[in-house]
Amino acid sequence: MTEPWITTKELCRYYQRGPQEIRAIDSVNLNIARGEFVGIVGSSGSGKSTLLNLLAGLDTPTAGSIAVGATVLSALSRKDLAAYRARQVGMIFQTFNLLPHHTALRNVEVALYFNDTPRNERHKRASEILTSLGMGDRLEHRPSALSGGEQQRVAIARALVKRPEVIFADEPTGNLDYENARQIAALLTDLNKEGLTVVMVSHDLELARSICNRIIKMHYGRIVEDSGAQQ
Repeated sequence: MTEPWITTKELCRYYQRGPQEIRAIDSVNLNIARGEFVGIVGSSGSGKSTLLNLLAGLDTPTAGSIAVGATVLSALSRKDLAAYRARQVGMIFQTFNLLPHHTALRNVEVALYFNDTPRNERHKRASEILTSLGMGDRLEHRPSALSGGEQQRVAIARALVKRPEVIFADEPTGNLDYENARQIAALLTDLNKEGLTVVMVSHDLELARSICNRIIKMHYGRIVEDSGAQQ
């Protein structure tokens, strides 16, 4: 049996909406091994994005624990949690979140500013990763001069340039047309085949099934189906 790497135990995230308690994540137990490509699916409000944000260290649980290897995220200080995100996690969002007045190259370099990476090394790594993603002739283009698919490639390069241990992708194809969505899906598949762990949220069950080796279905904050649960 493959050794679990990312583990949650009785993970909960509750919110107050007036007098009502919203159980966005409710007692989730989950094991993810290195090298998996996990798709988290479910209807709007099922808790899939909340779970992803918790795993990525963008949010903190109300109760329960999250561990990545020997690191218990739920026990980290804000400073240490920020360091975890900066060094170990690559994030890809539905909205590209690119800096509009900077070039593609500079947008990718930004991810290395907080890792004490020397300027020359930042430039070299950003240029190399963009070129490897087919953006070598777009390095000096600003986001407004790029297509949606090209902007998402820049966002993926920004996530990869840190050489993360895991990619968390929240609806990475949600703002793309069919052809660009398929290209980004193929790119994520290739990255996973190279050994990178990918955890992706998607509303598109067909897409998730076509590229992920494990599907987790959520409903009202709970996992109701898991095609490859680690025991």
